[in-house]
Amino acid sequence: MATVTISQVKKVYGTTEVIHGVDVDINDGEFCVLVGPSGCGKSTLLRMIAGLEEITAGTISIGSRVVNEVPPKERDIAMVFQNYALYPHMKVRDNMAFALALAKTPRQEIDRRVGDAAQILGLEPYLDRYPRQLSGGQRQRVAMGRAIVRKPQVFLFDEPLSNLDAKLRVAMRTEIKALHQRLKTTAVYVTHDQIEAMTMADRIVVMKDGKVEQIGEPLELYDRPNNIFVAGFIGSPGMNMMKGVVRNGTIDVGDGVSIPVDRSAGATRGLEDGRPVVFGIRPEHLNVGDGVGSMKGRVVVMEPTGADTQVLCRIGHSDIIVMSHDRIDVHAGDEISLRPDLDCAHVFDEQTGQSLRH
Repeated sequence: MATVTISQVKKVYGTTEVIHGVDVDINDGEFCVLVGPSGCGKSTLLRMIAGLEEITAGTISIGSRVVNEVPPKERDIAMVFQNYALYPHMKVRDNMAFALALAKTPRQEIDRRVGDAAQILGLEPYLDRYPRQLSGGQRQRVAMGRAIVRKPQVFLFDEPLSNLDAKLRVAMRTEIKALHQRLKTTAVYVTHDQIEAMTMADRIVVMKDGKVEQIGEPLELYDRPNNIFVAGFIGSPGMNMMKGVVRNGTIDVGDGVSIPVDRSAGATRGLEDGRPVVFGIRPEHLNVGDGVGSMKGRVVVMEPTGADTQVLCRIGHSDIIVMSHDRIDVHAGDEISLRPDLDCAHVFDEQTGQSLRH
């Protein structure tokens, strides 16, 4: 096991800089998830850790060794790819053993490691099959088994579940997390799916346009996002955002709707009159019914999901989503009262997008 230290790393293609001085410290044994929209640079950063992309500036260290000039095969890492990258002409057993055979590992040791990995991953019945004879989930297990047998210092996962159907993705992310808890190896995992990030990570690195927006534990990012981007990206459904202007201790969001600012909770700062802001509230922090700070909304769409009910409403100039654990009897066109839990509310500066919470 080892730490991974990314210090002021930049990546430039021609005249285009795609990674802008990223700093990330990944602890020994930590499961760290890089998350962000397509094109944010997360996979490029992972490939630089692996040695598959050159580093334009900065340093990457694995353990105490700077690996900028170290070839991939000498970095003591193992990578699991999105497309499995299995050899179609080799059986499962040989796919898993291939890297060990190249390293001239004794046959007895190869058999032991492959057997151990197959047992951990439930692949023992499939060792003599070819990849084409396996399901997508089984192929992904083989790809993970090939990484496990090498006993690397660091596991790298590049969107390994994106080719699987929704139900299998849920099962596989549980398996990967359980595997990490068993092996306790440092892992860096790339995904664009924030649900994967929230459920699997010890810490999450949120990226946008080649920069790190925020680093923290899943619930820390959920409860205390630094800016509008993180607030909207983390959480499903995302946080509701309502543009408004501060007036006399309230936020005027249009159409006569004003939201009181909860100063008693010390939630906000710098809310002088006339300041343009964005009021943020998560769908589950909006309650149906009258009360302090309640707002009138018009139902646009109601979506019962079984355990929850999601209601899309229009308030002022904004469309917002309400998520309730109760079964709400409303229909499109109905007017309902919504009461935000102001202790859980967020206020952002409209111009910079930065949080105004203490």
